Parts: sequence; structure tokens; C-alpha cells
Amino acid sequence: MANKAIKCSKMFDSQTGQVRENVVIFTEGERIAAIAPLAEARLEGYEVIDLGERFVTPGLCDCHVHLMMDGQANPSATKPYETIADWTLAALKCAHADLMAGFTSLRVVGGNGFVDEAIRDAINRGEHWGPRLMTSGAAISTTGGHADDHYSPYLNDELNTAPAIGDGPDELIKAVRYNIKHGVDMIKYMSTGGVMSRGTTVGAQQMSLEEMKAICDTAKMYGMTIATHAHGTSGIKDAIRAGVTSVEHGMLMDEEGVQLMKEHGTTLVPTLIAAERIVVKGKEIGTPDWAIAKANTVFQQATKGFKRCIEENIPIAFGTDSGTPFNFHGKQAYEFELMCRYGMTPTQALTAATKTASELMRKPDVGAIEPGRYADIVAFDGNPMEDITAMTRCSFVMKGGEVYKA
Repeated sequence: MANKAIKCSKMFDSQTGQVRENVVIFTEGERIAAIAPLAEARLEGYEVIDLGERFVTPGLCDCHVHLMMDGQANPSATKPYETIADWTLAALKCAHADLMAGFTSLRVVGGNGFVDEAIRDAINRGEHWGPRLMTSGAAISTTGGHADDHYSPYLNDELNTAPAIGDGPDELIKAVRYNIKHGVDMIKYMSTGGVMSRGTTVGAQQMSLEEMKAICDTAKMYGMTIATHAHGTSGIKDAIRAGVTSVEHGMLMDEEGVQLMKEHGTTLVPTLIAAERIVVKGKEIGTPDWAIAKANTVFQQATKGFKRCIEENIPIAFGTDSGTPFNFHGKQAYEFELMCRYGMTPTQALTAATKTASELMRKPDVGAIEPGRYADIVAFDGNPMEDITAMTRCSFVMKGGEVYKA
């Protein structure tokens, strides 16, 4: 792999929030070696890549994706007819789309059959190409909860959900250990109902505080971080009290929840795009009416809670729930526009997808363009500081010093 010198007219510094102009990024192998002003840079011996007027950022992180879902109107409709082979091929294709959109690191928070872990390992071994993956295995749920299925009881659902479904602290501790046994990087569980699960009330709490604490304590004992799907107010607050690392969605969060987030240092991963796409496009693509109704219920409140978390300086990491209806992999940068529409500055939105996201993922080698970090570097046509939609126009992708899109 040739050492490279990347000429940038504008480069986002995620550690300071500033835009540096006319610099050169030097890479050696898979790492960043140095950053120098263009006027002082010595380019001899380097392969020169001139990014011209493109806007350069660290490789982006999406902290909430589902690689086994691809934006279909009702993800559960086809699942009974698919095999692990189907899931694996679809998931790898989705991972490729995300990388081409500038997302060099993904936090995959829920999948079946340990497909995500297999893809992660194949990418790490160099057998396939794709982004860096942090995976959770199957999301842990109670019987009938958001991650459980609602198929006929006469169908065998062992492969889909059974190992991750439990009731009471002892069964849920076993579910945590089962996922860890099979190589996950983190733990994900479901505190409340959800938009896309039939038969659950979106805001209803589905685990007791005691059950959540058993999950969090066990995960922490193994050195794992914990994400929770939580829409409803009581489920959000008990998850925070139980010691969760991040609240995913948090759409019905009240003021007490905001203050608990602040007190405990909990990170919010808002995924505004997931509900907004169902509200705007659900009817058009055939999403079930009951799911559209639940999305409408949560979205308006979600934007209010999001604004309060910004005002209180609560850590907010970029995440999209990519794979949910009309929320396609490779198209999730629309979330930047929504984050800015509902209260963030472009600087805050970019920071959420770089510095804050890498901190949530506990990945100190990504999220910034600095010497010693991975040479994960992406560029966009346009200036997002002036027009945030530029983040949907990714025209250059480098991961680990290798160019995937030029």
C-alpha cells in the first residue's frame, strides 16, 4: 500500500469543530502519519491525491444500523421465508452501500443468526471489503417484546429470536452471556415497545428495572457497553438508572429523562430519520397502517426531546436505524439534514458522526483526522457548513489508507 499525500482545501477537525484550509494529510500504511499546511508540505515519495474543493471529514460513524434489513415496507413480512444465506448476502450488500456513502464505521445493533459477526470477522481478515463493524448479536427482549417475533406459535422461531428472549433477571443474564459466547462487541436490549413490532404499544415499558439492571451489570462485568431501544418515558428512565451506555431513539423522553441523561452521562442516539421516513413515505410504500400510526405518535415528541438534549449538552451520537422502512443503507446521510432542521448546527451534526460517535463506540483510532489514527478519510461535493445536504454527496472514501471510492 503506497504512502499517500491528500491535498485538502477544507478539512473538518472533529476535535475542535473548526474547518482547516489548505492542508495535506500524509498516510503511511493504514494510519495517518502527519497533517501539514499545503505551503510547507513536501510531497516527494508520496502518491498525491488532490481532493480539490471537496469538503473532507474523518470517516463517518453510524451508531445504529441493521444490516439484515434494507428499507422494505414491512421487514417482518418476508423473514419467515428467508435463510441465513439470504441474510448474509443482503447484509454484506448493505455494508458496502454504507461504506460508499462515507460511513467507515458502523455499530450494528441487532441481527439474527450471528450474521453480522461473521461479516465483521471476514472484513477484519481481509476476505471481504466493507466498513469497520461493532456488533451486538440478537437484541435481547422479553417474551412478546419489541425484538420477539409474532409469528404463529406453530412455527419454529428458534433461529430468529429464542436465544435472546427471556423473562426475569436469570433468563436475561443467560441471554447476555449467550451473545458474548458467540463473539459480540456490545449488548443491545429492548426497554419498551417499538414502531415496527406488531402487537406492542410503542411507549409501553417491557422490562422491569430489576431485569434491565441484570443485563447492564452482566455486560459491564464482561467489559461491554450497552445500548437500549427505548421510546417510552418510564422505560427510558429505568434504562438510565440501570446503567445503560446509550439510549437509542428516546422519542418520548420527558424532562426528567433529560435530566437523568445529564446526571448519568448517558449518550443519546436519536435516529430521527427512522420515524420521519415512515411518517412521510410509509403510506406510499405500503408500510402497515398500525406502524405508521405509531411513527406519528413518537416523531413530534422526539424532536422536542432532541432539542432539550442539545440545550443540556447531553452527548448525542449519529445513528439512523438504517434498514427500517424507506430508510435505505447508503442514503442515511439525510439524518444530518434532520438533525440540523431540529436544532443542531452543522458543526454539531458532524461532531455527532465523528468525535461523539467514536467515543460511544470506544474506538479511539477512528473519528478524527490525527496522526496515529486510522486513515479513514471521506470527502463530499459541497460545503456542509453552508448546505448540510452536501453530506449526501460523498465522492471520496478511504478506509485504512485504501481508496474505495475516488
